[in-house]
Formats: sequence, C-alpha cells, structure tokens
Amino acid sequence: MYIKEIELKDFRNYKELRTSFSKNVNIFLGNNAQGKTNLLEGIYLNAMAKSFKTTKDKELIRFGEEFCKIKTIAFFDDDEHSTEIVINKEGKKGVKLDGVKINRTSELLERIFIIIFSPEDLKIVKDEPEKRRKFIDRELCQIKPGYYNDLNNYKRVLKQRNTYLKEERIETSILDIWDHELARYGSKVIARRNEFIKRINEISKEIHKNISGGKENLELNYEPNISFSADLENDFYEIISSTRNDDIRNRTTGRGPHKDDLKISADGIDLRKYGSQGQQRTAALSLKLSEIKLIEEEMGEKPILLLDDVLSELDNDRQNFLIHSLGGNQLFITTTDISGKVARQLPEGKVFKITSGQIDIEI
Repeated sequence: MYIKEIELKDFRNYKELRTSFSKNVNIFLGNNAQGKTNLLEGIYLNAMAKSFKTTKDKELIRFGEEFCKIKTIAFFDDDEHSTEIVINKEGKKGVKLDGVKINRTSELLERIFIIIFSPEDLKIVKDEPEKRRKFIDRELCQIKPGYYNDLNNYKRVLKQRNTYLKEERIETSILDIWDHELARYGSKVIARRNEFIKRINEISKEIHKNISGGKENLELNYEPNISFSADLENDFYEIISSTRNDDIRNRTTGRGPHKDDLKISADGIDLRKYGSQGQQRTAALSLKLSEIKLIEEEMGEKPILLLDDVLSELDNDRQNFLIHSLGGNQLFITTTDISGKVARQLPEGKVFKITSGQIDIEI
C-alpha cells in the first residue's frame, strides 16, 4: 500500500500541483509556512475525508477561489486506485472513488490506512482529555468503519439535544427521545473504545519497554464518563435520564463519551500529573507506534505514515527508535532541515524542496 501521486488544485497555498512519490521515503524540505504541512494535509484528507488541521472544510480552499480539488493515485489490492475530493466555498464535499461518486464517507476509510505524527501528538499524555479522545477516535474510525458512523450519529444527537436544552421551555417527553438516541449510539461508542484500549494497552506496553530499556511499565486505563455493566445501553439511558435536571439547569449534556478520558501511567505514576517531559514523550511515542502495529494486525496492511516536523521534537535516542520502527512503511516527512545522520538511517527515496506552494527541486 502506497500513495503513487497527488494532484492539487486551489488547495491551501497550492494553485496547481501534480507530483509523484517514492514508495519508500519522501522528505519535504523548506522553511515554515511554505506548504510542507499542506501537502501532508492533502494526502491525509484523501484517506480520511477530513483534515487533521481544521474542522472547517471551506478553509482548505485557496483564497479567492470557488473550490479546491485533491486527487491521489494509490496502489493497493494489487492495482492502482484513485480518490478525488472536491470542496466548494460552502464547505460541501464531493468524493469519488475510482471515478464513482460515493455517498458514505465510511467507504473511503476502508481503502487507505494512514497515521499522522505531529508535535501535537507528543502532547497527548499531558494535554486535555479531548486530545486523547481524538487519538482513540481517529484510530477506531480506520480499523472499524462502523465506529465512524456510530460516533457521527452520537455527535449529531448530542448537538440536537444540547440545542434543545437551550430552549426556554423544555418538555421531558421530547428530551426523552434524545436520551434514548444518545444511549443507542453512545453505548456503541463506549463499547468500541473499551475494546480498543484493551488492545492498544497490550501493544503499547511492549513498545514502551523497548523504548525505555525495560525501565518502565506503561499502563492504559479507560475512564468512561458513563459507568456500565453488561447492559450498557440501558445503563447509559438510566444515567442520562437521571441527570436531566442538571442538564436543564446547565443547558448542556454533562454525561456521555464526549467526556471520556484515558489514564496513562508508568509504574503506577499518573504521567499526566507527575511524569517528566521525557516520560510523557516516550509514552506518547509508544501510543503512536502502537497504532501502526494494531493496523497491521487488524487489517494486514502497513499503514502510510506522515511525520509532520516531529523529528525535531525528539532527542537522538527517540529519533533512532522511531526511524528503526518504520521499516516497510511509506513515509512522508516534513522538516526545515534534516541531519546527515538521520538521513543515512532512512531507506532510499525522494527529497522535495518546497517554496511558496511550489516544488522547486526534486532530488
């Protein structure tokens, strides 16, 4: 599985671009704000149908233009396949797979498996719970496309319920409709997350031992906002309905998986609260590398990896471990500079010089 080429039109700071890639390593060199990350964003968008930088699709359109287009040619299932996404200035998105328009984004998620490493990912451990929920959701949406639909349905119902809670007059019978729907989709989200964290805990524990030289024992614990038993949907409904008065008073939904968290510990120490920066980054790296192994185990494919200026954030030991862990994966690396020592450890590939949305030199 690899991305063979990309074509951009009026996407971010790219007016027009078409270029092909190495199936091994692709390094995008350039100063800040030249378009290196935008190129990764285009690759990611065509695999996940959304950006890793913004939730507003219309922001992806080059200033002053009516629409943008992102098209990739990828090789998988022993053949070449195309993905094309067009976004208009209203933010509406059209997706074609091999020239055929699709209506469900989840169809796109079943084709290309992709993982992004960014400086923000190294803050997963110490940042707010939302970052850890995004880590969980991003991975689950790829390996379990049904989760993508359940999560989107949950978010839709949650938004509708919160909108209703802001009305001046609230009828319990109407709120009960939203409560049943929340329980229906929310229980599925919780169950999938619980299963995922158990799996990722086993994998990341082993990776973490290798990075830390066996000095630390990593432990991941799911902290669901809704406590549950075997009858999860009913548990969810009972809790959400019992806290209606609080929600009416606060005008928002206070319980549910939108409040979940992931506790990350090493040798019993909560790394978010008490871990050093080095411990936090090692744990974050273990989590990200565990994504790769999980996809390989679940899907039988090596995912494509996007490293957005992440090497500069790691010390030499963690750089070396990361690079040696990525053999066989297609890599896209953005950086303002890359040392000869790091470059020599990477497989052969291509180096692109990017300036103001243009590839000036291709080595």
